[in-house]
Amino acid sequence: MTADQTNPDDHTDDQCVIHDHPVPPGELDRYAVDSDPHSEIDIARYVEIEAQDETVQHLERIKREIVLGDAYDIWDVITDKDRWWVITNLTNLYSQKHFPSLDYTLSFHIGLMTRLKSRSGRVDANDPSPFDEVLRRGEQASDKHDSAVEVEDYQAVGMLLRESLISLASALRRRTDIPTEMERPQDSNFTGWAEVLMNQLCGGSSNKELRQHLKNTAKETWQLVNWLTHTRSANKTASSIAIHTCQTIIGNFIQILEKSRTDKTEECPVCKSRDVRTHYDISIPPDGDYYVSCGVCDWTNHPGPEKEQI
Repeated sequence: MTADQTNPDDHTDDQCVIHDHPVPPGELDRYAVDSDPHSEIDIARYVEIEAQDETVQHLERIKREIVLGDAYDIWDVITDKDRWWVITNLTNLYSQKHFPSLDYTLSFHIGLMTRLKSRSGRVDANDPSPFDEVLRRGEQASDKHDSAVEVEDYQAVGMLLRESLISLASALRRRTDIPTEMERPQDSNFTGWAEVLMNQLCGGSSNKELRQHLKNTAKETWQLVNWLTHTRSANKTASSIAIHTCQTIIGNFIQILEKSRTDKTEECPVCKSRDVRTHYDISIPPDGDYYVSCGVCDWTNHPGPEKEQI
């Protein structure tokens, strides 16, 4: 066979096919080896809230970094308009156009989150939460405190804190199984609801001291904000102490609620793994709620139908 002759059975020329066009983001999920649908839904919902008018088309957790004992999950997210890094703990997003280097972005994120965590002891309000109203009223009280001058301004801080505590009791009781035969206090009776809720969420002889501490703290906090609301001695110091006291009781009560749930699911009932994570779904009746899933298998205690996959 001469050099200019071609053997029809020789396919060496078409063995290598160069892929010269990108795979559409919507098709990438078909080829993902590992997936974590519940975490993916959390991240997608976060991006679509923060990056308004954008729709997530594909996302992938590309790595987890442990820095000084804290875990940071790093996600590569593609929307119909942009591409983002999303890094957790606390969750934040960064456009890859402005932050092309992942190592730099992670270092920047850790520094920023460290500053945010040290600046305030508030419960994180970045993610959707059933306590959004509680947090909003608390932030309003802090803003009012910062601009307060007259006695009436500091009294208004007390009123906002009072409403925040009432909202806290309301959010807690909607998520607590309370026996129907138990007497229910009036909606505005925060100390009465604190008594009922702590008996349910922090029951048992082993929790006696903790339960009593929470009840006493709730009663004293309620008395403090009511005093601030009405006293002609209201001032910046009293207002600041009331704000920090309310932040503490709000954080404690939310921890107790979550403890009462997570302690019941310390390990996956299917595979027995302890990699049980907490998620929040705004669609769970009546107005959103937490659920848990296993990071190893597909088990979840989500009460509704199977959620739509990303």
